[in-house]
Amino acid sequence: MIRAAVIGWPVSHSRSPLIHGHWLTTLDIDGDYRRVAVEPERADAFFARFAESGLAGGNVTIPYKEIAARAAHHREPVVERIGAANTLWIENGVLCADNTDGIGFLANLDERAPGWDRASGEALVLGAGGAAAAVVDALVERGFMVRIVNRTLSRAEALAGRYPGRASADVLSATNRYAATAGFLVNTTSLGMKGEGTIDLDMTVVPAGSVVTDIVYVPLVTPFLAAAAARGLPIVDGLGMLLHQAVPGFTRWFGHRPTVTPELRELIEADL
Repeated sequence: MIRAAVIGWPVSHSRSPLIHGHWLTTLDIDGDYRRVAVEPERADAFFARFAESGLAGGNVTIPYKEIAARAAHHREPVVERIGAANTLWIENGVLCADNTDGIGFLANLDERAPGWDRASGEALVLGAGGAAAAVVDALVERGFMVRIVNRTLSRAEALAGRYPGRASADVLSATNRYAATAGFLVNTTSLGMKGEGTIDLDMTVVPAGSVVTDIVYVPLVTPFLAAAAARGLPIVDGLGMLLHQAVPGFTRWFGHRPTVTPELRELIEADL
């Protein structure tokens, strides 16, 4: 039996076992996917000895994406660029790392809002944390000029600095100024998660037709998305990013490429 897991601290909230369990069942694969909680004091040792864990690979969630990236002997180019990994696998006895958050982010938008990137132009990213790094990397890949706004300017500047001429940084209070010219907006902060906190953005300044998305998916329609919908802007929730980012890992571990179907989405929605 091939075994994989999601690794983090805490990890009880993760819906990855539900996603991968669904694929294992529908594809009739003799495999196992579970949660593995790793205490902070043993995280470095766990990832350093991952090849001895009995796992074919795994997903990495907060707060270990950077540690996992450092522990890997082979890192995909995106991991080298952003310094974080969310997918691990063993190949010829060597720990390998990828980051599929950007893949999931783009696939979700391609599915739910076809043509969202046709005009490219300017994209506004709220936040400069680990998730934002993958999002910015993906947007630059799609040809956008990315404006990053964050409460702490130095973090936004550090992220933008990885993409000279393709990204710029400013403070969160400058959000409305950049929103007025953005063809695409994404919230990568935790504001709005479970209804907590609000984002100081005047949706009336956003150009008509601009696509708005949020990587938060609890609730599915965050206050950020609700405000955009009220303005008549097309919105995309963050659940699809979670589903699509899981595809490459499953393919590596279990040897079959799964599909993100309406049935899977309904299954996860029912668990939210």
